[in-house]
Amino acid sequence: MIYHPTNTESVTFSNESAMKKFSDDGIPTKQSPLELSKSSDVIITMLPSSAHVLDVYNGRNGLLGDGGRVGPWLYIDSSTVDPQTSRKISMDILRCNLKEKKGYVKKLMILDAPVSGGVPAAEAGTLTFMVGGLEEAYLAAKPILLAMGKKLIYCGGAGNGSAAKICNNMAMAISMLGVSEAFALGQNLGIKASTLSNIFNCSSARCWSSDTYNPVPGIMAGVPSSRNYDGGFTSKLMAKDLDLAMASASGVGFKCPMGSEALEIYRKLCDGGCEFKDFSCAFRHYYTGRDEE
Repeated sequence: MIYHPTNTESVTFSNESAMKKFSDDGIPTKQSPLELSKSSDVIITMLPSSAHVLDVYNGRNGLLGDGGRVGPWLYIDSSTVDPQTSRKISMDILRCNLKEKKGYVKKLMILDAPVSGGVPAAEAGTLTFMVGGLEEAYLAAKPILLAMGKKLIYCGGAGNGSAAKICNNMAMAISMLGVSEAFALGQNLGIKASTLSNIFNCSSARCWSSDTYNPVPGIMAGVPSSRNYDGGFTSKLMAKDLDLAMASASGVGFKCPMGSEALEIYRKLCDGGCEFKDFSCAFRHYYTGRDEE
C-alpha cells in the first residue's frame, strides 16, 4: 500500500495527484502514515529530507502515532538523511511494542537502508542498499531488499547506512565536478569530449561520472545530459545531501574542503535556476561546457 507525502515541510496531508496515479493502477492507498501502519506488516519509507522522515514517523497521524503500539514488525527507511535522524527514529521505534504477537517475529526491527544507483537502477531493480541496524534485522529484511536491488552492503549499527550514503554522495558530487571540469578544460584546449571519454574510460580517470553518467551532451544516450539534464538526480537534492555531509562532518570536528567547495557550487547552480536539473548539469551551467558535435 502507498502513502505519498507532499513536498512541503509538513507532510500531514498526502499528495493527491500521486495517490490517484497509484490508485488508478490498482495499488491500494491510504490517507495518512498511521492509517497505513494499521494495515501493514512491513513499512518502507523513502522521503526527501530529515524533516519529512521525522514528521512521517513521529508527526500527527504518523507511523508511531498510536500510543506506542504498532502493527508492522519491520521498518525500513531508505531516505537519505543524517545519521542522527536515523538513530533517533531507530530508538523511537524500539521503544514501541507490537500490537499483536506474530509467530515469526520476536521483536520490532528497524533499518536505515538508503540506496545508490539513481533512477536507472530503480527502474531496473538493480539498486545498491547501504544498510544500518541490528544484523538480525538486516538478515530478516534481505529477501525484501533483494526484490528491489541487486547488492546489499551491511554497514553496522543504526545510522551507519545513512552515514555511508552521505559519504558516497559527497564522493559522487566531487567526482562529477572533477570530470566536468576536465571535459570543459579539454574543450577549451581543443580536445573533443568523446576523445577524452575514451581516454578516461580505459585509464586512471575512469569513474561512474565518465563511463556511466557522462555529463557532456552528445556522448552517451539514456542519461540526463542527453535530454537537457531532465529526469535525473536533481541539483537541489545533491545540495541537500552535501549539506547533510558537511553538517555531519562538523559534528565530529572533521574538515572536508572538497565537500565544502562542492556544496557551494551546487548552491550556486540552484540559485541560478538549475535546482531541478540533474546534478551533472554542472558541466554546462557552471563550467559552460559545450555539446559534443
